[in-house]
Amino acid sequence: MTIENAPEPAVTDRATFEAGVADLRTREKAHTRAGDAIAAARRRMPVVEVDAATTLIGPHGPTPLIDTFEGRAQLIAYYFMWYPGRPAAEQCEGCTWNNTQVDELSYVHSRDITYAVFCQGPYAESVRYHDFMNWTMPWYSAQQSLDTLLAGRRIGMMHVICYLRRDNRVFETYWTTGRGVEAVDINYRLMDLTIYGRQEPWEDSPEGWPQSHLEDTRTNGRPTAQWSRINAGRSDSLTG
Repeated sequence: MTIENAPEPAVTDRATFEAGVADLRTREKAHTRAGDAIAAARRRMPVVEVDAATTLIGPHGPTPLIDTFEGRAQLIAYYFMWYPGRPAAEQCEGCTWNNTQVDELSYVHSRDITYAVFCQGPYAESVRYHDFMNWTMPWYSAQQSLDTLLAGRRIGMMHVICYLRRDNRVFETYWTTGRGVEAVDINYRLMDLTIYGRQEPWEDSPEGWPQSHLEDTRTNGRPTAQWSRINAGRSDSLTG
Protein backbone atom coordinates (compact mmCIF):
# COMPACT_ATOMS: atom_id res chain seq x y z
CA MET A 1 0.00 0.00 0.00
CA THR A 2 1.33 3.44 -0.98
CA ILE A 3 0.03 6.92 -0.33
CA GLU A 4 -1.20 7.13 -3.93
CA ASN A 5 -3.65 4.24 -3.51
CA ALA A 6 -4.35 4.53 0.23
CA PRO A 7 -7.88 5.20 1.43
CA GLU A 8 -8.64 8.90 1.71
CA PRO A 9 -9.13 10.35 5.20
CA ALA A 10 -12.60 11.46 6.24
CA VAL A 11 -13.42 15.02 5.17
CA THR A 12 -15.19 17.40 7.54
CA ASP A 13 -15.98 21.09 7.97
CA ARG A 14 -13.52 23.60 9.41
CA ALA A 15 -15.21 23.88 12.82
CA THR A 16 -15.15 20.11 13.40
CA PHE A 17 -11.55 19.94 12.20
CA GLU A 18 -10.45 22.73 14.57
CA ALA A 19 -12.22 21.03 17.48
CA GLY A 20 -10.23 17.87 16.76
CA VAL A 21 -6.97 19.83 16.61
CA ALA A 22 -7.83 21.52 19.93
CA ASP A 23 -8.33 18.11 21.54
CA LEU A 24 -4.98 16.92 20.20
CA ARG A 25 -3.33 20.12 21.40
CA THR A 26 -4.49 19.45 24.96
CA ARG A 27 -2.97 15.97 24.80
CA GLU A 28 0.21 17.30 23.15
CA LYS A 29 0.70 19.88 25.91
CA ALA A 30 0.28 17.17 28.54
CA HIS A 31 2.86 15.07 26.67
CA THR A 32 5.26 18.04 26.55
CA ARG A 33 4.86 18.69 30.27
CA ALA A 34 5.43 15.01 31.02
CA GLY A 35 8.65 15.22 28.98
CA ASP A 36 9.67 18.31 30.94
CA ALA A 37 9.10 16.44 34.19
CA ILE A 38 11.21 13.51 33.01
CA ALA A 39 13.99 15.91 31.98
CA ALA A 40 13.79 17.54 35.42
CA ALA A 41 14.21 14.12 37.04
CA ARG A 42 17.14 13.41 34.73
CA ARG A 43 18.84 16.58 35.97
CA ARG A 44 18.52 15.29 39.53
CA MET A 45 20.05 11.87 38.86
CA PRO A 46 23.23 10.88 40.70
CA VAL A 47 26.23 10.26 38.47
CA VAL A 48 28.86 7.53 38.23
CA GLU A 49 32.56 8.17 37.68
CA VAL A 50 34.28 6.85 34.58
CA ASP A 51 38.04 6.59 34.15
CA ALA A 52 38.94 9.85 32.41
CA ALA A 53 42.01 8.20 30.88
CA THR A 54 40.00 5.51 29.06
CA THR A 55 41.54 5.32 25.59
CA LEU A 56 39.80 5.95 22.31
CA ILE A 57 41.38 6.21 18.87
CA GLY A 58 40.92 9.49 17.03
CA PRO A 59 42.49 11.45 14.19
CA HIS A 60 45.65 11.94 16.24
CA GLY A 61 45.88 8.38 17.52
CA PRO A 62 45.19 7.22 21.09
CA THR A 63 43.06 9.83 22.88
CA PRO A 64 41.90 9.81 26.51
CA LEU A 65 38.17 10.11 27.07
CA ILE A 66 38.56 13.48 28.77
CA ASP A 67 40.10 14.97 25.62
CA THR A 68 37.03 14.09 23.54
CA PHE A 69 35.17 16.83 25.45
CA GLU A 70 37.25 19.32 23.41
CA GLY A 71 37.52 21.51 26.50
CA ARG A 72 33.78 21.67 27.13
CA ALA A 73 32.04 20.63 30.34
CA GLN A 74 29.65 18.09 28.85
CA LEU A 75 29.76 15.41 26.18
CA ILE A 76 27.07 13.52 24.30
CA ALA A 77 28.54 10.37 22.76
CA TYR A 78 26.70 8.36 20.12
CA TYR A 79 27.91 4.74 20.14
CA PHE A 80 27.75 3.79 16.47
CA MET A 81 27.18 0.12 15.58
CA TRP A 82 29.75 -1.36 13.22
CA TYR A 83 30.14 -4.39 10.97
CA PRO A 84 33.88 -4.95 10.41
CA GLY A 85 35.08 -5.57 6.89
CA ARG A 86 31.76 -4.77 5.24
CA PRO A 87 31.20 -2.06 2.62
CA ALA A 88 29.28 1.12 3.25
CA ALA A 89 25.99 -0.33 2.01
CA GLU A 90 26.03 -2.94 4.79
CA GLN A 91 26.71 -0.61 7.70
CA CYS A 92 24.07 0.26 10.29
CA GLU A 93 21.15 2.03 8.66
CA GLY A 94 19.75 3.25 12.00
CA CYS A 95 23.01 4.88 13.08
CA THR A 96 23.38 6.33 9.60
CA TRP A 97 19.82 7.67 9.71
CA ASN A 98 20.42 9.38 13.04
CA ASN A 99 23.84 10.87 12.41
CA THR A 100 23.01 12.15 8.94
CA GLN A 101 20.85 14.67 10.80
CA VAL A 102 23.74 15.92 12.94
CA ASP A 103 25.31 18.84 11.12
CA GLU A 104 25.21 22.25 12.78
CA LEU A 105 26.57 21.80 16.30
CA SER A 106 27.03 25.44 17.29
CA TYR A 107 23.85 25.37 19.37
CA VAL A 108 24.95 22.48 21.60
CA HIS A 109 28.44 24.00 21.74
CA SER A 110 26.91 27.24 23.03
CA ARG A 111 25.64 25.29 26.07
CA ASP A 112 29.14 23.90 26.76
CA ILE A 113 28.30 20.50 25.21
CA THR A 114 30.31 18.49 22.68
CA TYR A 115 28.66 15.90 20.43
CA ALA A 116 30.89 13.08 19.18
CA VAL A 117 30.52 9.64 17.65
CA PHE A 118 32.21 6.73 19.43
CA CYS A 119 32.27 4.01 16.79
CA GLN A 120 32.27 0.42 18.02
CA GLY A 121 34.54 -0.63 15.13
CA PRO A 122 38.15 0.07 14.18
CA TYR A 123 39.12 3.68 13.53
CA ALA A 124 40.82 3.44 10.13
CA GLU A 125 37.90 1.57 8.59
CA SER A 126 35.08 3.47 10.25
CA VAL A 127 36.50 6.95 9.68
CA ARG A 128 36.35 6.19 5.95
CA TYR A 129 32.61 5.81 6.44
CA HIS A 130 32.54 9.17 8.24
CA ASP A 131 34.27 10.70 5.23
CA PHE A 132 32.14 8.75 2.72
CA MET A 133 29.03 10.24 4.36
CA ASN A 134 30.63 13.71 4.38
CA TRP A 135 30.01 14.08 8.09
CA THR A 136 31.77 16.72 10.15
CA MET A 137 31.14 15.67 13.76
CA PRO A 138 34.12 14.39 15.80
CA TRP A 139 34.70 10.67 15.24
CA TYR A 140 36.54 8.18 17.46
CA SER A 141 36.87 4.43 17.74
CA ALA A 142 35.86 3.10 21.16
CA GLN A 143 36.42 -0.52 20.12
CA GLN A 144 39.30 -1.22 22.50
CA SER A 145 37.50 0.23 25.53
CA LEU A 146 33.88 -0.86 25.09
CA ASP A 147 33.94 -3.14 28.13
CA THR A 148 34.81 -0.11 30.26
CA LEU A 149 32.65 2.51 28.55
CA LEU A 150 29.52 0.39 28.19
CA ALA A 151 30.02 -1.27 31.60
CA GLY A 152 27.81 -4.35 31.31
CA ARG A 153 25.52 -2.97 28.63
CA ARG A 154 25.18 -4.78 25.33
CA ILE A 155 28.10 -4.12 22.99
CA GLY A 156 26.99 -3.84 19.38
CA MET A 157 23.82 -1.86 20.05
CA MET A 158 23.44 1.86 19.45
CA HIS A 159 23.62 3.92 22.62
CA VAL A 160 23.62 7.60 23.49
CA ILE A 161 25.59 8.33 26.66
CA CYS A 162 26.00 11.70 28.37
CA TYR A 163 29.04 12.72 30.38
CA LEU A 164 30.14 15.55 32.65
CA ARG A 165 33.71 16.78 33.10
CA ARG A 166 34.80 18.24 36.41
CA ASP A 167 38.45 19.28 36.34
CA ASN A 168 40.30 16.04 35.57
CA ARG A 169 37.41 13.71 36.39
CA VAL A 170 34.65 12.36 34.11
CA PHE A 171 31.18 11.22 35.19
CA GLU A 172 28.46 9.42 33.28
CA THR A 173 25.15 11.20 33.83
CA TYR A 174 22.62 9.38 31.60
CA TRP A 175 22.33 6.77 28.90
CA THR A 176 19.68 5.41 26.55
CA THR A 177 19.36 2.90 23.74
CA GLY A 178 16.73 1.50 21.36
CA ARG A 179 14.13 4.12 20.52
CA GLY A 180 15.73 6.41 23.10
CA VAL A 181 18.32 7.38 20.49
CA GLU A 182 15.51 9.05 18.53
CA ALA A 183 16.61 12.08 20.54
CA VAL A 184 19.10 12.57 17.69
CA ASP A 185 16.37 12.34 15.07
CA ILE A 186 14.14 15.01 13.52
CA ASN A 187 12.78 13.08 10.52
CA TYR A 188 10.56 10.78 12.57
CA ARG A 189 9.22 13.73 14.54
CA LEU A 190 8.23 15.43 11.31
CA MET A 191 6.67 12.24 9.95
CA ASP A 192 4.65 11.85 13.15
CA LEU A 193 2.94 15.18 12.36
CA THR A 194 1.58 13.87 9.04
CA ILE A 195 -1.64 11.96 8.50
CA TYR A 196 0.09 8.78 7.29
CA GLY A 197 2.82 8.93 9.96
CA ARG A 198 5.99 6.86 9.64
CA GLN A 199 4.23 4.29 7.43
CA GLU A 200 5.75 1.43 9.43
CA PRO A 201 3.95 -1.84 10.33
CA TRP A 202 4.02 -1.37 14.11
CA GLU A 203 2.06 1.91 14.05
CA ASP A 204 -1.56 2.12 15.17
CA SER A 205 -3.13 3.49 11.99
CA PRO A 206 -6.57 3.25 10.35
CA GLU A 207 -7.31 0.19 8.22
CA GLY A 208 -5.68 0.44 4.80
CA TRP A 209 -3.15 3.13 5.76
CA PRO A 210 0.24 2.66 4.04
CA GLN A 211 2.60 0.69 6.30
CA SER A 212 4.98 -0.88 3.82
CA HIS A 213 8.27 0.53 5.13
CA LEU A 214 9.69 -2.67 6.60
CA GLU A 215 13.29 -1.49 6.11
CA ASP A 216 12.43 1.88 7.49
CA THR A 217 15.82 3.51 6.95
CA ARG A 218 16.91 1.78 3.73
CA THR A 219 16.08 2.45 0.09
CA ASN A 220 16.93 -0.11 -2.61
CA GLY A 221 19.20 -2.10 -0.32
CA ARG A 222 21.29 0.60 1.33
CA PRO A 223 20.87 3.33 3.96
CA THR A 224 18.80 6.00 2.23
CA ALA A 225 21.22 8.87 2.78
CA GLN A 226 23.99 6.99 0.94
CA TRP A 227 22.42 7.38 -2.49
CA SER A 228 23.51 10.98 -2.91
CA ARG A 229 27.08 9.91 -2.04
CA ILE A 230 26.99 7.04 -4.54
CA ASN A 231 25.59 9.35 -7.21
CA ALA A 232 28.50 11.68 -6.49
CA GLY A 233 30.90 8.85 -7.38
CA ARG A 234 32.08 7.81 -3.92
CA SER A 235 33.25 4.24 -3.33
CA ASP A 236 31.52 1.73 -1.07
CA SER A 237 34.88 0.25 -0.05
CA LEU A 238 35.99 1.10 3.49
CA THR A 239 39.11 -1.06 3.63
CA GLY A 240 41.52 1.23 1.80
